[in-house]
Amino acid sequence: MPELPEVETVRRGLEPVMAGQVIAHAETRRPDLRWPLPQRMAERLTGQRVERLRRRSKYLLADLSSGETLLVHLGMSGRLLISGAVIGQFHHDLPAPQKHDHVLIDMAGGNRVTFNDARRFGAMDLMATAGAESHPLLAALGPEPLGNAFSEDYLAARLRGRNTPVKSALLDQQIVAGLGNIYVCEVLYRAGIAPDRRAGALTADQASALVPIIREVLAEAIEAGGSSLRDYRQADGELGYFQHSFRVYGREGEPCATPGCGGTIARMVQSGRSSFYCPACQR
Repeated sequence: MPELPEVETVRRGLEPVMAGQVIAHAETRRPDLRWPLPQRMAERLTGQRVERLRRRSKYLLADLSSGETLLVHLGMSGRLLISGAVIGQFHHDLPAPQKHDHVLIDMAGGNRVTFNDARRFGAMDLMATAGAESHPLLAALGPEPLGNAFSEDYLAARLRGRNTPVKSALLDQQIVAGLGNIYVCEVLYRAGIAPDRRAGALTADQASALVPIIREVLAEAIEAGGSSLRDYRQADGELGYFQHSFRVYGREGEPCATPGCGGTIARMVQSGRSSFYCPACQR
């Protein structure tokens, strides 16, 4: 499932095409994705200006001139792809919709934004922009890891006394929003902390040190366009490249990348998810 870097990369790719632009026409080609689409969704989108395109955790939010906000979650295989972009003086014709193109959004500038989702685990909703943060999918989310509210003192306090493994704590969206399995594995490796270590057993200094490492890993991943493992693509259809920088994720049996370590990357299963780590480096 796309994590924060992938969703932020998609948002940045869509922004020049959508932000400040009018939706000339919208089309829904099926009544549902993971859940039913909002009533009259195409009608409510058509003719509206996208005032702002933002991200909250793993959700894309498009604030519209109607006073409503379109919420998009990519799910496991969802993609938001741009077609018809003008490059120099050449205009690319809009492609015919494909089997898994479920929502088409044609912008007044001639671009089309297509939501393609082969497995239909994605979701869309429309809600009032005022009070959007109270939406059931957003209301319980913790602070953004790249925002000021996510501080060293905050994380140390939230981890203090917790009996859950530190990896599970960092995946808890009520503690910090947007982190997923890939990036938590990479963060804990850089921090030298074993994924099964009890969160409450970390010292205050160890917990605090996670904050800059989380920001560093996320920033590098966004710069690389996210990680493409299965279905993820950027808005222009290109792959992300951060998977080439993985130090532990998916590297079971390979030597540890830390100079002089000599350890071998191992894998354990936690709550049904694979955790990759170096037993020699991470304690």
